[in-house]
Amino acid sequence: MTTMTSPPATASAAPAASSAASSGSSAASLPAAGTQPPEAVEARVRILDNAARLILDKGFAATSMRDIASAVGIKAGSLYHHFASKEEIFTAILERGIDVMVTAFESVENDDRAGAFDGATSAEALLRAHVRAHLGSLFEFGPYTAAHVTTFHNAPDSVHEIIVPRRDSYEAMWAALFDRLQAQGSLRVDHLSIARLVLFGGMNSTIEWFDPAGPLSLDDLADTIVSQFWHAGGHA
Repeated sequence: MTTMTSPPATASAAPAASSAASSGSSAASLPAAGTQPPEAVEARVRILDNAARLILDKGFAATSMRDIASAVGIKAGSLYHHFASKEEIFTAILERGIDVMVTAFESVENDDRAGAFDGATSAEALLRAHVRAHLGSLFEFGPYTAAHVTTFHNAPDSVHEIIVPRRDSYEAMWAALFDRLQAQGSLRVDHLSIARLVLFGGMNSTIEWFDPAGPLSLDDLADTIVSQFWHAGGHA
């Protein structure tokens, strides 16, 4: 999958992602409503929120189960009532992060099917909406999405085996979007995959310098990125 970046963020942003991310396929996914007592679900969420923040700040290897337990305010042994291992916790974090990005992408596609981007500038507007959705996933959902950039490459093989197919599926959505834009004649580039990677690089690198609390909004940022891409050779 294309390397993704994400901002330093507090765990408080993460719970908003849970409503958009419940389709994880492994045992590490958050439980469906009604499958566990509310207090157990709440405990898992608190563990994941704190673990995501710690792993973002310290890295996966440097974050211990004791660190996570201390941040949550429970004994280290109590973690094992909810997760079998640190790897399982990390997998759940990454699953929620990718679910947020997939949900954001699919929301824009649904808008497109409903005719939201009809008109003379529909292709550019569609791409702008997708860029804004990706940026929103990175900047607005805390360390769950950030983990895909800052720590995933150091994840154990057992985590990679579960997460890589899901990251690849997200990349495939973007590839299909670019294929469609080119087939429509809206996008003309010699190397479509490279163009897509360049766009991703532009979006993801903003994490290193963009301040969403500054004078420019994420909407402004999305407009600038798409304008630079669209009018610098991507537009037919």
